[in-house]
Amino acid sequence: MSDPSEPGTPDASSPPPAFTARDPGAPEFWSERFERGYMPWDQAGVPASFQAFAERHADAAVLIPGCGSAWEALWLASRGRQVRAIDFSPAAVDAARSVLGAHADTVEQADFFAYRPPFEPGWIYERAFLCALPLAMRAAYAQRMAELAAPGALLAGFFFFAETPKGPPFGIERAELERLLGSSFELIEDEPVSGSIPIFEGRERWLTWRRRESR
Repeated sequence: MSDPSEPGTPDASSPPPAFTARDPGAPEFWSERFERGYMPWDQAGVPASFQAFAERHADAAVLIPGCGSAWEALWLASRGRQVRAIDFSPAAVDAARSVLGAHADTVEQADFFAYRPPFEPGWIYERAFLCALPLAMRAAYAQRMAELAAPGALLAGFFFFAETPKGPPFGIERAELERLLGSSFELIEDEPVSGSIPIFEGRERWLTWRRRESR
């Protein structure tokens, strides 16, 4: 876990700053938080579960929607992996470019729901993206994931199971997640994770979903 005094890991005991943007479905919401250094979802590093999965799927081209600071994109790009990270917040993209350095060309500002990646992803990485979306956007999330993933491609990452109606992060019940994804994806891995940051601790699991053959 990173130092809570660093930007992106505010002290959980401190109240959040007063923000003007209130709609998490708008880029301004996220840009205001990045600009003020309030990112309690940002691990400022690469989770062990991600590294282990990436090493097992070394040939997969990776799409990272809602990438935020893009630490995982840096990990992949620095190892020569094919990766594209996107975020619709200009401030998030600026933060990602700062993290990525020489690999800054792997990130771009884009709307996930309209975006077409420059390659067919073998793995779409989920990390604090679904739980950042307003609840009304969940069906669109599932539909777009199904459109982007070819048969056999993977949707894999961290899913946040909780009742948090006043998010973000917005937790989801397992039955609802299965309803969202089950018609297009088959769940093939369900694993506990360790080293979660406080906002997710004890309430997230690593799930791997494989795109079904019919599209």
